[in-house]
Amino acid sequence: MDKFFYILALSVLFMGSSCEQKKQSDIPNRLISYVDPFIGTGGHGHTFPGPTAPFGMVQPSPDNGTGGWDWCSGYHITDSIISGFGQLHLSGTGIGDLADILLMPTNNTVDVSRFGTPKDSLPYTSQFSHTSEMASPGYYKVNLDDPNIKVELTANSYVAFHKYTYQTEGAPSFILDLGYAVNWDKPTESSIHLENETLLTGYRHSTGWAKNQKVFFAIQSSEPITNSVFVSDQEVLDNSKEVSATKTGGQFFFNQDSLKTVELKIAVSSVSIANAKQNLKLYGASFSFDDAKKSSGEQWETLLSKIHIETPQDSLKTIFYTALYHTQIAPVLFSDANGEFRLQNDSIVKANNWQAFSTLSLWDTFRAENPLLNILQPEKVNSIIQSMLIYYEEQGRLPVWTLYANETNTMTGNHGVSMLAEAFLKGIRNYDVDKAYEAVRNTMMGDIRGLKPYKEYGFIPYTELDESVTISLEFAYNDWCVAQMAKALGKDDDYAYFMKRSEAFKHLFNAETGFMRGRSADKRSWREPFDPKYSNHRFHTDYTEGNAWQHSWFVLHDVPGFIELHGGDEPFTKKLEQLFTETSEISGDHISADISGLVGQYAHGNEPSHHIAYLFNKAKKPWRTQYWVREILDTQYSTQPDGLSGNEDCGQMSAWYIFSAIGFYPMNPASGQYELGSPLFKKTTIALSEKRNFEILAKNTSSINKYIQSVKLNGKSLQRTYITHDEILAGGTLEFEMGSDPNKNWGL
Repeated sequence: MDKFFYILALSVLFMGSSCEQKKQSDIPNRLISYVDPFIGTGGHGHTFPGPTAPFGMVQPSPDNGTGGWDWCSGYHITDSIISGFGQLHLSGTGIGDLADILLMPTNNTVDVSRFGTPKDSLPYTSQFSHTSEMASPGYYKVNLDDPNIKVELTANSYVAFHKYTYQTEGAPSFILDLGYAVNWDKPTESSIHLENETLLTGYRHSTGWAKNQKVFFAIQSSEPITNSVFVSDQEVLDNSKEVSATKTGGQFFFNQDSLKTVELKIAVSSVSIANAKQNLKLYGASFSFDDAKKSSGEQWETLLSKIHIETPQDSLKTIFYTALYHTQIAPVLFSDANGEFRLQNDSIVKANNWQAFSTLSLWDTFRAENPLLNILQPEKVNSIIQSMLIYYEEQGRLPVWTLYANETNTMTGNHGVSMLAEAFLKGIRNYDVDKAYEAVRNTMMGDIRGLKPYKEYGFIPYTELDESVTISLEFAYNDWCVAQMAKALGKDDDYAYFMKRSEAFKHLFNAETGFMRGRSADKRSWREPFDPKYSNHRFHTDYTEGNAWQHSWFVLHDVPGFIELHGGDEPFTKKLEQLFTETSEISGDHISADISGLVGQYAHGNEPSHHIAYLFNKAKKPWRTQYWVREILDTQYSTQPDGLSGNEDCGQMSAWYIFSAIGFYPMNPASGQYELGSPLFKKTTIALSEKRNFEILAKNTSSINKYIQSVKLNGKSLQRTYITHDEILAGGTLEFEMGSDPNKNWGL
């Protein structure tokens, strides 16, 4: 009898446990659990694994200390050394800068005279194992093997939080090395002041990609600093509380008695130490590390919840939500808590009732990243545009690529024009519209960066400028964007003028070869010899980071006219199909490393290819768009560290995935149209507001069922290959019926 009740009790306990487990498994996973910040840290993705708040001012992250292209973010998954933890980082760019204000915990007394030297000479680097690393939105953890210290990082919009757990006895301390630099960065002046036993302040001025970068900082410690050693350009200074030189640094010690954990809070400012201290006071003083970590995670969860996907494949959720995470890192907050920020000319301006942003990678992001923000973050877009108008007032033109409010002049065309015009045309107008139009018009009426010969000849002859084909094609699109803005504002003469200029692509098309080619000023000859697979990176070339195969398709604004140049739909689609099926070898002695993610000669790893698969829609073969979009989705993204086929470029690589995976893409962003492709998920819900959603349903979608059979918009048959921005923002339902074979009658 006793045995019976014992068995019965165990059964009830087991059933209760099983019910509890089932109850817990029924609770949906938090979306941040699907994000893997290590995706993109391998290959040429150039992302960093450290935490940041959405669009946050600070990005604390591990720095390997290794120079080279694949360490542009400071970190690469193949490395096994950590040199420290900088507070500022670039997400997925192809040029190395930042990694400012390097901190590193240690429990050994180190030789501070070796601060500011190359990695192999630094006295504080440590081995680490990737098995000890953990990263999620708003959090990063690693164990430093050599000093046996656990490092944890988190961040809010203004403050980086470090937590060091000293796991063995020694001299618990941390180093601050303002002479540390990697890749393009070079310190020009720095200073450190130990104001009291828990507060360090100072600045680091540097030159590199950003020629005039000034970072001021305030570091608050949870434990008193009992001793310190400073260094000034390799000279050790004892009994000092302050130091200034080109390269400065110091080691700061804590009381050894039973010390286990120290928390540091680091705030920065482009303006002054006083502003950095104010940022720290307002956004750091009342937060513990755990408070900040929890708050950051909640911020990310709320943001990721703007798009909800339904799919049985967790791997697709990981790719998708990691992509969505990467699209919400840049541009970065640049104005302080009081609204002030510094311009390249060292003037201080103030954002009133808006926030300033920098890290504007516009050549990349105008294609899909900015269109995504126009849907998910329109209030941020207004602030970004107001920031751009301040940069316009200083520079006399809209930004090309802005880092720390410095114009880097990196990349071709001027897509500040494209980005601003697109936002305006999509109804985002909480800024001075007259000034905005003045900015786009004056930018395109200038003489620099190829505009002078472009205006003179109607295109840029190859004898006038390297990368003449790419620049001409991009200026043509910029012109079309200005024209659309002029038309909307009733400026008819400007509309006609810029529309005429937007035909520049017609001068560069060579009908004999079917490619856009370098042309002479008199239009009588083409650059010879010609090899469409030839690449020469950035110099003595007609194409930017690519070849004729990849750059001959950039006509976003007049696809019918572009198709006509080819002789009609059939020859156009035959050539387009050849792009994807041609052999993938690239010729030349100085091939651009940006040519990656090859499908034939299509290079998904670089932005100029991103719209191309959607061109089939405009040539009456939408099923080929569906086929190739699905091929790219399946082959160019994964859950691995090398899961991006090229530079992330501040969200663009991921934004392509976001749009294409849910079923449409802004092929011509400023047109307000989104070309339909091949949706991956059976259901996607975009939260436009608290009361309005846009749903995308894809019945029967699978790896086999990649072809559209029919489409309905709000229950009505849709017989076109696009939807509009207004249709999305109105809310409703876009419903796909998918199948294994193409429906060659749909969308024609």
